[in-house]
Amino acid sequence: MSSARIDTSLAEASRILSASPTPRLDAELLLAHVLDRPRSYFFAWPEALLTTGQMDQFLQLIDQRKAGHPIAYLTGQREFWSLQLKVTEATLIPRPDTELLVELALCHALNPESSPVQNSASTFKVADLGTGTGAIALALAKERPHWEVTAIDKSPEALAIAAENAIINGIRNTVFIEGSWCSPLAKNSMDMIVSNPPYIRSNDPHLKEGDVRYEPLSALVSGIDGLDDIRAIAEQSLQSLKPGGWILLEHGYDQGKPVLTILSQAGFTQIRTETDLSGHDRVTLARKPAI
Repeated sequence: MSSARIDTSLAEASRILSASPTPRLDAELLLAHVLDRPRSYFFAWPEALLTTGQMDQFLQLIDQRKAGHPIAYLTGQREFWSLQLKVTEATLIPRPDTELLVELALCHALNPESSPVQNSASTFKVADLGTGTGAIALALAKERPHWEVTAIDKSPEALAIAAENAIINGIRNTVFIEGSWCSPLAKNSMDMIVSNPPYIRSNDPHLKEGDVRYEPLSALVSGIDGLDDIRAIAEQSLQSLKPGGWILLEHGYDQGKPVLTILSQAGFTQIRTETDLSGHDRVTLARKPAI
């Protein structure tokens, strides 16, 4: 880059990142990280000069991004549901599509009789399976401070990040437990179970493209058809949920029907699939029979 002005530096970085779907945004996010400033600063002070150290750090990040490294891993953070989350290569990067799962969990009842009693003195208990960064668990805990949220993950590294994110965001009604799916949960103990489990097929060509190349495979892949973990969760959740409790699962765009079948065969009722903003099947929810 010939100049260390903010505007010209961003323009040149955008050119270097031209292969990215969002070159200018990528450049702005990385420079904002280097300067510890909001992106609005660039519009207010386009003529401000970068120091040599800032320029060197910015160029290194641009080179890494050009090589394909995810922005979230380069900056170490990702925003989700108005939460600022720490992200490392031990965790899946939270994605906007998952906010649908949070929305449905917050008003999970599709009929009045099954809605959570939000003003009751009783504690509504929710478990987030495979919590990763804690994105889902912490979003629910923030919106419903009277809920008791349990975040479970088999990765101690991911669980430590989730616990740190709770501290960063000042959330106190969440506990973090190491374990596989429902194994730490007592029988008939949860009012609701939510999960964004691995659901990508082991031979999916997309695993060699984009950000997922750098994300942990254990958080992405689940057998030949991508449904191994969802089968396990469905079976285990029926035991861990209270009678009348709900399960909400995120899954792939073409997995709505097979997930519905899995939940039905496990013994769940009132099953339905909700679509994301693109019109794709994204979350399937179901209820444990009340009796």
